[in-house]
Amino acid sequence: MRIFAKKKRAMANKAIIAGSSGLIGSKLLDILLQQPFYDEVLILVRKELPTKHPKLKQLVVDFDHLEAYSSQLTGHALFCCLGTTKAKTPDQATYRKIDHDYPVWLGQLAQQNGVNQFHLVSSIGANASSSVFYIKTKGQTEADLQQLGFPALHIYRPSMLMGKRTDRRPTEKIAVVLFNVIDPLLFGSLKKYRSIPAQTVAMAMYKQSIKTDTGSFIYESDKIKQLS
Repeated sequence: MRIFAKKKRAMANKAIIAGSSGLIGSKLLDILLQQPFYDEVLILVRKELPTKHPKLKQLVVDFDHLEAYSSQLTGHALFCCLGTTKAKTPDQATYRKIDHDYPVWLGQLAQQNGVNQFHLVSSIGANASSSVFYIKTKGQTEADLQQLGFPALHIYRPSMLMGKRTDRRPTEKIAVVLFNVIDPLLFGSLKKYRSIPAQTVAMAMYKQSIKTDTGSFIYESDKIKQLS
């Protein structure tokens, strides 16, 4: 009787996360470390996180000089969860750099290195033609990434995010209370405006990343919930 050894994967699956200390990014990091699909998880950080795991590698980077780390931006998928707030970053030029320039630059470097998938956390209502700075910036980021030609580009547009943050956001706490009242009233085409747990977004990102679908995809909150 011939015994066949279980066939191993030809290549190790590596994921890269930018923004792993944020609300969605931290949830995504936990998922990727727990699930067996990824053999290595590289996080791009400004300073090391206390998280320890055999699969985890941390790369302290200066996001203004991403080209210096280009050789390490390889693997199966890059997840971009970068973002800031008006309160943290009142200067619009700096805000745009974080929400637009860094994600697009990461996309360019990853695409040049043959990364198959790029996953971007955007925002509900993202529109490059909007007169609202925040929405316009998100829309321009999406549009510029779509021009790069990734085999698979996944864009997630969550509405109000639910989850425990490490920083204090008094205005957001008020919004959470309001959405708890409003959510049940949003039906049909308005369902995409319902609040959504950060864990749900992170799980949808992981599940889409292990599929072989190619093309450019945009998911709003109601679709994200279905995917998770």
